[in-house]
Parts: sequence; structure tokens; C-alpha cells
Amino acid sequence: MIGTEYIGNRIFYEYLKKIFFRSNFVLFIYSIIIFMFIYNNAFSKPFFADNFNDKNKWVFITDGVMGGISSGSLNFLNINNKIIAHMSGEVSTKNNGGFIQIRRDLQNINLAKLRNISLFAKGNNDEYFIHIRTNKTILPWQYYSIKFFVNDKYTKIILPISKFKKSNFLLPSKISPEDIKSIAVVAYGKNYSAEIFIQSIGFNY
Repeated sequence: MIGTEYIGNRIFYEYLKKIFFRSNFVLFIYSIIIFMFIYNNAFSKPFFADNFNDKNKWVFITDGVMGGISSGSLNFLNINNKIIAHMSGEVSTKNNGGFIQIRRDLQNINLAKLRNISLFAKGNNDEYFIHIRTNKTILPWQYYSIKFFVNDKYTKIILPISKFKKSNFLLPSKISPEDIKSIAVVAYGKNYSAEIFIQSIGFNY
């Protein structure tokens, strides 16, 4: 006859096996999710990159177009045979202003498969934004945006399209990549000295 102690030990053993299996299964699924996230972001393929070889595609804009007093400039630096876009200036929120930006048109580029935007940039240890306009952003103050931070060393920054936020409730919640019209790098929203160096902007799938 099998003793109650043996039966109890067997039940406890089977219980531990179930917990172990479930724990390892959960860990396995979690590992797969983490791997896919890293793969999708770190190894996404660029299908278009702007290395600022054509300087005329970029324009510098301040809040002066709407009565603000922010000021600054866009300069292109040639460093180690690479063109660097250097935006600097003073951002002021006076007169309902509060931004400087560099912008380029994207209407002739097929971005239908776009998943994220990557920047290789450095700056003055402060925050900046990417603004995207689409054929749904009809009014001047409508855009989609995402915040990023730069430090004093060149860093690759990856910004998923799905994380961009609309500027007001009239816009669709998410960007349709095929509708993108323009992109801007923006110093925005507070009184501060802006300085950012951008080596490249990649559009990845």
C-alpha cells in the first residue's frame, strides 16, 4: 500500500512541475517579445535616408510667421567628409510663439511601408521634437509629434511611427505613412537655447 506521505510528495512534485513549466513558458514568450522588439527597431531596414547632401531641400522656419520672436539659424557643416545639419537659436514663448525648426518636403517619396524614423544626432543635453505633417493636417497648427533627447555625443535615436501623437482632436489618431507630406526637427514649447547637430535622418521599414 502506498503511504500518504508518498502520495503527498507526488502531488507536491507534480504541482512544482506545473509551476516550473508555466514559468518557463511565460519566460519564453516574454523573451520572444523582447527579441522581436529589439529586432524590429535595431535591425529595421532603411529605404530612404537624408544625409543632407542636398541642402536646398531643407528650410529654416521660426515662429515669426505667427508673430513670435524666436530666432536662430540653420548651417551645414562639413566634418570628416560628412554633411552635418546644425540648427541653433533662442526659443521664446513670447507673443504666443515658441519654436524654431528645420523642415523638408517628402511628398515625392513613397513612405507607405514606413515603420520608424531614426536620427543620428547630438546636441546640448535637451529635448527636441520631430513633427510630421500629412495630407490630413490642413491647418498650420496641425501635426503629429514625438519628443526625443540629445546629449553631447552622437547617438542613434529610433522613433516608431506608431508613437507619434496628434496635435488636436480633429486629426486621425495614427499616422498613415503613405499620407506623409513633410518632416521637421523642432525646438519647441519653452524658453531655451537650442543647439542640435544632425548627421542623418533615416526612414525605415
